[in-house]
Amino acid sequence: MNIGAIAKRARVSTATVSRTLNQNGAVRPETARRVWRAAEELNYFPNSHARALVSGRSRLLGLIVSDITNPFFPELVRQFETLALERQYDLILTSTDYQTERMTVCLRRMLERKVDGVALMTSEMDEGLIEELSRRGVPLVYMDVGQVGPRMSHVAMDYANGIRQAVDHVVQLGHRRIAFISGPLDLHSARIRRDAFVERLLHHSIALDKKLMREGTHTAEGGQHEMEALLRLRRRPTAVVCSNDWTAIGALHAIDAVGLRVPEDLSVVGFDDTPIATYSRPPLTTVRMSAAEIGETACRALFNLIDDKGETGALLRVPTSLIVRASTARPKR
Repeated sequence: MNIGAIAKRARVSTATVSRTLNQNGAVRPETARRVWRAAEELNYFPNSHARALVSGRSRLLGLIVSDITNPFFPELVRQFETLALERQYDLILTSTDYQTERMTVCLRRMLERKVDGVALMTSEMDEGLIEELSRRGVPLVYMDVGQVGPRMSHVAMDYANGIRQAVDHVVQLGHRRIAFISGPLDLHSARIRRDAFVERLLHHSIALDKKLMREGTHTAEGGQHEMEALLRLRRRPTAVVCSNDWTAIGALHAIDAVGLRVPEDLSVVGFDDTPIATYSRPPLTTVRMSAAEIGETACRALFNLIDDKGETGALLRVPTSLIVRASTARPKR
């Protein structure tokens, strides 16, 4: 089946069929409807490889995330894919599991597929490969780590402000012995959150106790393990701020396992405001960082670069805000 058969059935030229199917030219609505009806009756499906050769575009986008099992990322992916489909683009999705080597493999695979643009929603970076993508003129959108330049945009999350809000909240409740469970400190975003926590303690004239600083893994298992270590301290904390909601869920399990109650015995704060935060017991006080907004911002930024080949990228900021629920309260006297 080819467009000649469709043209014959719809009583139009092959050029009109091509413009209609590729949506890259002016065609009267009634003519377009006749073409699409003919294509459907003939059970015609466009050859994507042939279309890519003609148009010079694969109509593929690459999206790389850190951990697809993390509840934060599915909403980001869904919003990104929704906008891509509206523009008739397909998506190649990969997950790095926080490994730079795996990110390199993912990117090379996307280059082989000749994607029209890549969004890196991860902190893992291979600078050499990024430079190669830049030389090839592949539009890039980064999250967390990256720079603005020709055909490169950067989506920045205000992690530091989110952590400041979390610390201010528990301090205002009266907590002074506050712990922090970070993410893996080889990640740029994890270091930003840790540094913001330390800075805010000093702002409130609270002495830093390194025993209360734990390095987690951004997983529930990591949160549980590090919370267990905090609970073994002779002077345990009265509040703990976690680097993400998944870590906080693990902390809640550890606290429950030793017979303590949240927030009566210990307050817990998460980060991200994933759906699980609403349904945890108790519902989790957390810092909202909208995954859907990040996905939408990244996708629109990528299309801006694709549509205007000479465009210099932009720095785009996604705000954070504290959502207070039932997992925080004043400490016991």
